[in-house]
Amino acid sequence: MVEPSLLPETPDLRHLAQIIQLAVAPVFLFAGLGAFLNVCVGRLARIIDRTRELEPRILGSRGEEHDRLIREIRLLDQRIKVVNRAIFATVLAAIMISAVVVLLFAGFLSGFRFGTAIALLFIAAMVSTGLGFVIFLHETRLGTRAVHVRTEVLEHEVQED
Repeated sequence: MVEPSLLPETPDLRHLAQIIQLAVAPVFLFAGLGAFLNVCVGRLARIIDRTRELEPRILGSRGEEHDRLIREIRLLDQRIKVVNRAIFATVLAAIMISAVVVLLFAGFLSGFRFGTAIALLFIAAMVSTGLGFVIFLHETRLGTRAVHVRTEVLEHEVQED
Protein backbone atom coordinates (compact mmCIF):
# COMPACT_ATOMS: atom_id res chain seq x y z
CA MET A 1 0.00 0.00 0.00
CA VAL A 2 1.26 3.47 -0.93
CA GLU A 3 1.33 5.97 1.86
CA PRO A 4 -0.41 9.28 1.10
CA SER A 5 1.96 12.21 0.67
CA LEU A 6 1.61 15.56 2.38
CA LEU A 7 2.82 17.29 -0.78
CA PRO A 8 0.61 17.37 -3.87
CA GLU A 9 1.82 15.44 -6.85
CA THR A 10 4.05 17.63 -9.00
CA PRO A 11 3.77 17.67 -12.77
CA ASP A 12 6.44 16.01 -14.87
CA LEU A 13 9.58 18.15 -15.17
CA ARG A 14 9.92 17.31 -18.86
CA HIS A 15 6.61 19.03 -19.48
CA LEU A 16 7.76 21.99 -17.40
CA ALA A 17 10.85 22.30 -19.61
CA GLN A 18 8.56 22.39 -22.65
CA ILE A 19 6.41 25.10 -21.06
CA ILE A 20 9.52 27.15 -20.31
CA GLN A 21 10.60 26.76 -23.94
CA LEU A 22 7.18 27.94 -25.08
CA ALA A 23 7.36 30.94 -22.71
CA VAL A 24 10.78 32.06 -23.95
CA ALA A 25 9.54 33.54 -27.24
CA PRO A 26 6.94 35.81 -25.62
CA VAL A 27 9.50 36.87 -23.03
CA PHE A 28 11.93 37.88 -25.80
CA LEU A 29 9.10 39.84 -27.33
CA PHE A 30 9.10 41.93 -24.14
CA ALA A 31 12.61 43.12 -24.96
CA GLY A 32 11.46 44.40 -28.35
CA LEU A 33 8.38 46.03 -26.89
CA GLY A 34 10.52 47.65 -24.21
CA ALA A 35 12.89 49.08 -26.80
CA PHE A 36 9.97 50.40 -28.82
CA LEU A 37 8.42 51.96 -25.70
CA ASN A 38 11.76 53.61 -24.99
CA VAL A 39 11.71 55.20 -28.45
CA CYS A 40 8.11 56.37 -27.98
CA VAL A 41 8.80 57.85 -24.57
CA GLY A 42 11.90 59.60 -25.95
CA ARG A 43 9.84 61.18 -28.72
CA LEU A 44 7.15 62.18 -26.24
CA ALA A 45 9.75 63.87 -24.04
CA ARG A 46 11.15 65.83 -26.98
CA ILE A 47 7.66 66.92 -28.07
CA ILE A 48 6.85 68.07 -24.54
CA ASP A 49 10.15 69.95 -24.31
CA ARG A 50 9.39 71.74 -27.58
CA THR A 51 5.88 72.57 -26.34
CA ARG A 52 7.26 74.08 -23.14
CA GLU A 53 9.74 76.10 -25.18
CA LEU A 54 7.00 77.52 -27.41
CA GLU A 55 4.48 78.44 -24.70
CA PRO A 56 6.24 81.62 -23.46
CA ARG A 57 7.10 82.62 -27.03
CA ILE A 58 3.44 82.39 -28.04
CA LEU A 59 2.39 84.70 -25.23
CA GLY A 60 4.89 87.33 -26.39
CA SER A 61 4.29 87.03 -30.12
CA ARG A 62 2.00 88.94 -32.46
CA GLY A 63 0.82 88.77 -36.08
CA GLU A 64 2.15 86.13 -38.47
CA GLU A 65 4.73 84.86 -36.00
CA HIS A 66 1.96 84.25 -33.43
CA ASP A 67 -0.15 82.39 -36.00
CA ARG A 68 2.82 80.23 -37.02
CA LEU A 69 3.62 79.36 -33.40
CA ILE A 70 -0.04 78.53 -32.71
CA ARG A 71 -0.09 76.15 -35.71
CA GLU A 72 3.09 74.50 -34.48
CA ILE A 73 1.88 74.06 -30.90
CA ARG A 74 -1.42 72.61 -32.14
CA LEU A 75 0.53 70.09 -34.19
CA LEU A 76 2.66 69.29 -31.13
CA ASP A 77 -0.50 68.78 -29.07
CA GLN A 78 -1.79 66.37 -31.71
CA ARG A 79 1.54 64.53 -31.73
CA ILE A 80 1.41 64.13 -27.93
CA LYS A 81 -1.98 62.46 -28.25
CA VAL A 82 -0.80 60.19 -31.06
CA VAL A 83 2.36 59.08 -29.23
CA ASN A 84 0.29 58.36 -26.14
CA ARG A 85 -1.95 56.10 -28.25
CA ALA A 86 1.10 54.23 -29.56
CA ILE A 87 2.36 53.80 -26.00
CA PHE A 88 -1.07 52.57 -24.88
CA ALA A 89 -1.29 49.98 -27.68
CA THR A 90 2.22 48.73 -26.95
CA VAL A 91 1.70 48.48 -23.19
CA LEU A 92 -1.59 46.68 -23.84
CA ALA A 93 0.33 44.20 -26.01
CA ALA A 94 2.85 43.68 -23.20
CA ILE A 95 0.04 43.01 -20.72
CA MET A 96 -1.47 40.45 -23.07
CA ILE A 97 1.91 38.77 -23.56
CA SER A 98 2.19 38.59 -19.76
CA ALA A 99 -1.20 36.90 -19.66
CA VAL A 100 -0.03 34.40 -22.28
CA VAL A 101 2.95 33.42 -20.14
CA VAL A 102 0.83 33.22 -16.98
CA LEU A 103 -1.74 31.02 -18.73
CA LEU A 104 0.98 28.73 -20.07
CA PHE A 105 2.17 28.02 -16.55
CA ALA A 106 -1.31 28.03 -15.00
CA GLY A 107 -2.42 25.41 -17.52
CA PHE A 108 0.65 23.33 -16.75
CA LEU A 109 0.11 23.49 -13.00
CA SER A 110 -3.66 23.11 -12.97
CA GLY A 111 -4.21 20.77 -15.88
CA PHE A 112 -6.77 23.12 -17.42
CA ARG A 113 -6.59 23.57 -21.17
CA PHE A 114 -6.05 27.22 -21.97
CA GLY A 115 -4.85 26.67 -25.55
CA THR A 116 -7.61 28.66 -27.23
CA ALA A 117 -7.34 31.52 -24.76
CA ILE A 118 -3.55 31.60 -25.16
CA ALA A 119 -3.81 31.65 -28.96
CA LEU A 120 -6.42 34.42 -28.94
CA LEU A 121 -4.42 36.48 -26.45
CA PHE A 122 -1.27 36.10 -28.52
CA ILE A 123 -3.12 37.12 -31.69
CA ALA A 124 -4.58 40.14 -29.88
CA ALA A 125 -1.12 41.04 -28.59
CA MET A 126 0.29 40.95 -32.12
CA VAL A 127 -2.58 43.10 -33.39
CA SER A 128 -1.98 45.57 -30.57
CA THR A 129 1.76 45.62 -31.30
CA GLY A 130 1.11 46.23 -34.99
CA LEU A 131 -1.37 48.95 -34.12
CA GLY A 132 1.25 50.60 -31.92
CA PHE A 133 3.70 50.58 -34.85
CA VAL A 134 1.11 51.99 -37.26
CA ILE A 135 0.23 54.78 -34.83
CA PHE A 136 3.93 55.50 -34.35
CA LEU A 137 4.37 55.70 -38.13
CA HIS A 138 1.54 58.25 -38.22
CA GLU A 139 3.29 60.28 -35.51
CA THR A 140 6.56 60.31 -37.44
CA ARG A 141 4.68 61.62 -40.47
CA LEU A 142 3.17 64.38 -38.31
CA GLY A 143 6.65 65.15 -37.00
CA THR A 144 8.05 65.67 -40.47
CA ARG A 145 5.31 68.20 -41.14
CA ALA A 146 6.50 70.20 -38.13
CA VAL A 147 10.00 70.38 -39.56
CA HIS A 148 8.92 72.12 -42.76
CA VAL A 149 11.36 74.92 -43.50
CA ARG A 150 9.52 78.16 -44.20
CA THR A 151 10.03 79.81 -47.58
CA GLU A 152 11.15 83.10 -46.03
CA VAL A 153 13.96 81.24 -44.29
CA LEU A 154 14.99 79.42 -47.45
CA GLU A 155 15.00 82.63 -49.47
CA HIS A 156 16.60 84.80 -46.80
CA GLU A 157 19.69 86.64 -47.96
CA VAL A 158 22.09 88.52 -45.77
CA GLN A 159 21.93 92.26 -46.37
CA GLU A 160 25.33 93.78 -46.76
CA ASP A 161 26.06 97.12 -45.09
